[in-house]
Parts: sequence; C-alpha cells; structure tokens
Amino acid sequence: MTTNVADITDTVSQPQWRNRAACASLPDSMFFLAGDDFAGMKEAKKVCADCPVKAECLEFAILTNQSLGIWGETTPNERRQIRRRWLRDLRQAS
Repeated sequence: MTTNVADITDTVSQPQWRNRAACASLPDSMFFLAGDDFAGMKEAKKVCADCPVKAECLEFAILTNQSLGIWGETTPNERRQIRRRWLRDLRQAS
C-alpha cells in the first residue's frame, strides 16, 4: 500500500482509475448491499476479481475509510482488518 504522501493525495483526490473499473457501467446497488446479503456480496466480488484497477480501488477505500460497500473485492469487515494492519505497520515503522 502507498505510504508516500503525494501518492496518497493523488489516489484520494484524483481517482482516475474509476473510469477503468470493471464496475463502472454497473449499478451502485450491486456493490452497496445489506450486511446479510452474502449472495450479493459474492456476485459483487466476482466483478472485482478480474478488475484491472482492483488494487487502486482497495487502496482508495482503505485510505478514505469506506465503511460501506464492496471495494477492491473486499467487504467493510475485511477492509477494517487490512486498515488495522496497515496502521499498525505504519506506527511500527516510525
């Protein structure tokens, strides 16, 4: 994950990757589901699986602390775990 401040700023403020996302032409409702819609989550993750910008999407979601939806083939719970590890690693590196 990016730790350079300039790269983080670009990822968050200028998300050009969105135009190349596999989900760009799909309805948002496919990715923002009820917490117990596991079948829907599985379908959304299938779209993400081969997405050319999956890494950028996940990074954006973690950096901006997205608490809803499927981003970069992850659920909100999965992103919370990734974010905790990332923040812990940043603290240990400083």
